[in-house]
Amino acid sequence: MRPNRLQQIFAAKQTAIGGWCAIPDSYCAELMGHSGYDTVVVDLQHGPLYLDAAVPMLQALSSTDAVPMARCSANSFGEINKLLDAGAYGIVCPMIDSADDARALVAACRYPPVGTRSFGPTRGFLHGGPDYFAHANDTILVWAMIETPRGLQNLEEICAVPGLDGVFVGPSDLSLALGVSPSPKWRQPPLSDALARVLAAAHRADRLAGIFCVSVEFAIEMRQMGFDFVVHANDASILREAAQAGVAAIRR
Repeated sequence: MRPNRLQQIFAAKQTAIGGWCAIPDSYCAELMGHSGYDTVVVDLQHGPLYLDAAVPMLQALSSTDAVPMARCSANSFGEINKLLDAGAYGIVCPMIDSADDARALVAACRYPPVGTRSFGPTRGFLHGGPDYFAHANDTILVWAMIETPRGLQNLEEICAVPGLDGVFVGPSDLSLALGVSPSPKWRQPPLSDALARVLAAAHRADRLAGIFCVSVEFAIEMRQMGFDFVVHANDASILREAAQAGVAAIRR
């Protein structure tokens, strides 16, 4: 099976830098994949991106060096199976509130006897190779998002779930869970304290810690803080910011 390069990066104790696709377009995904990211995540939770758009985007990413991953819209066995069968090498699942949620997520991503994933890796064979089944359980990465009051309350129990590779912070929703603005103020309590707690809990449990960032500055500081996986915004916000900067420069 084609190796998961992210696992090699994590084994070397390096930080993986991720891209994020909110625009439902395979060409845009291909551009992101050729931009130097270690992985690109196709996001089905927010924005106008659904399964029919995600499949060609995962196909486009397969032509690049970026590891194709996907964020499912919910902890849905059916959708997770579809995304894995389409060639995703990792799943980021939102709104994981409990150890039971995390166990259901892991089960959906692993073939029996470890999990309950149904067999039928249509693109998995094409992207991963004919020995996909023999190695998929050890190659697919499973990330549980910590972004709710219950998720933060049950953090240690979630991190202890066998088969979970890492926890991933959604800082805007986590900010809301802490009773503050969804614009992440990562240097200030209560968010700064929560980020430190998530990072420490993950590493104590020998799990990876990832985070979605809304700026380069945020991503750099999270990398320096010790997060194993940092995402630098998404394609839509990068495009908007570059366009706005260009227009402002021309008007000046």
